[in-house]
Amino acid sequence: MGIGNRAARRRIGIAAASGLVATAVAVALAGTAGAATTSAAAGATARAAGAPAAAGYQFVTLGSTHDTTFNQLLGINDSGLIAGYFGSGAKGHPNKGYELRAPYAQGDVVSENFPGSVQTQVTGLNDHGDTVGFFSTQNTATMNNNNFGFYKLNGQGFHEVNFPTTDNQKPPVDQLLGINNHDVAVGFYLNGAGNARGYTYNINTKKFAMVTKPGAPGGIAAPSLTAAAINNHGDVAGFYVVNAKSGATDGFLKLSNGVFVKIAVPGAASTAVLGLNDSDWAVGFYTTSGGATHGFIFRLGHGYTTNVDDPNGVGTTTLNGINDENDLVGFYTNPSGSITFGLLAYVKF
Repeated sequence: MGIGNRAARRRIGIAAASGLVATAVAVALAGTAGAATTSAAAGATARAAGAPAAAGYQFVTLGSTHDTTFNQLLGINDSGLIAGYFGSGAKGHPNKGYELRAPYAQGDVVSENFPGSVQTQVTGLNDHGDTVGFFSTQNTATMNNNNFGFYKLNGQGFHEVNFPTTDNQKPPVDQLLGINNHDVAVGFYLNGAGNARGYTYNINTKKFAMVTKPGAPGGIAAPSLTAAAINNHGDVAGFYVVNAKSGATDGFLKLSNGVFVKIAVPGAASTAVLGLNDSDWAVGFYTTSGGATHGFIFRLGHGYTTNVDDPNGVGTTTLNGINDENDLVGFYTNPSGSITFGLLAYVKF
């Protein structure tokens, strides 16, 4: 069962890489901040090795060697199956989706691209292996491409999903970003004014429902809001614009009973939630006034763990997904910003 199984987790602490981009480092979480410790490399090249604290995370850099300059890992299920993509989306450098299975060698990368598409991102998956994402038929120099949502159940067939509206941005942008075990997906579309409108989509009933902030204006005056993740209780997480002029955002957790919890890292310029598990642990990133980007964990009723960064990407880390074992996926960049690496962080026992 991959890293979803504690015994197996010890076996694959550092991927048995076969041409896979793979580097392992350790971070211990203490109080409200993660502190970098020592690091080790997978495969033939080795650096100084060190064991993290029992409550810490072991970070592993993972990605497809089809593109060693750009990989992002976006979702992880309880069996350790990871959703992601390579390619920056720049002209001639299209997004290409994939799934990555434990033990995360290059042969464990399985392509997943919407038929006939030019670009695809696999953005989320559940414990049944059902996946969601979005695709484009374009790869323009401006990167102003059309986007259409999709889901795929049990590895069988792709289905396009787009919110039913006549008020679309041009070109249209519609993305599915997460899915739970009940096959309820979340995502957003951009309206004609370019504002995001979050929604849920029940694959079984084919019904859509808007995700809104209680008390906020409705209609065209509603804040731009993206629904990014959903757990098996029907709790939805994401982010919304709190300052239209600056684009500053806060994260949110909207419980199935309608309670809306604002998630804003203290002192941050912006906060966004991108992943959620069944214990209402939310993950994402926050930015500082100086422009740094840090990963964080928010635990409902417990507060924040900040600076959850890959030690190779302190200040450039984004956390995208979390499973019920509290394993994390995301990405970071090198100091110059020229290379984007996918990351897996799993709990050490």
